Amino acid sequence: MKAFIKKYSHAWIFSYFIIYLIWFFWLEQRQVSEYVIVESILDNKIPFCEVFIIPYFLWFLYLYFGVAYFFLKDRKEFYKLAAMMTIGLTICLIIYTVWPNMQVLRPEVMIRKNIFTNILGWLYRFDTPTNVCPSIHIYASLVIHAAVIKSKHFVNNKHIRYGSAILCICICASTVFLKQHSILDVVYA
Repeated sequence: MKAFIKKYSHAWIFSYFIIYLIWFFWLEQRQVSEYVIVESILDNKIPFCEVFIIPYFLWFLYLYFGVAYFFLKDRKEFYKLAAMMTIGLTICLIIYTVWPNMQVLRPEVMIRKNIFTNILGWLYRFDTPTNVCPSIHIYASLVIHAAVIKSKHFVNNKHIRYGSAILCICICASTVFLKQHSILDVVYA
């Protein structure tokens, strides 16, 4: 047991996510009298496409497996990833705290009825359209992809590097195709 604890002593960094989750959910629940609406003229040119719910939810696996891989495989690379993740997420939360923002891009009525729009309807009920700029979905995806690209473990593995790039791009695209984020949220992330 001592050897296990010593080998994974860097797990202390996960305690940050308790602070992050408390702060994030407080922001989601707080009552704000005025929000800044984040939008761009490009947002209306991007079509709504519910099938992007797939890469949108793949983000959770991408994040989990990316963090878990570096946690288990390479402490030094894990610390770099954790530093970038915690610094960026904290900056996002500070921005949301001092500059409450939201978007009004979501369709009022789903033009199609299918499993994807059903899942998206559930997401819309659960995830408020506030605290959107910069996008945490985008930022975290970019950090995971940067860790993969810079990792000595994947320098000769084109499949992992290209797969990560494709998934990262699909996740980023999903946020605007699902009308979860403005293109500005993507740029600022």
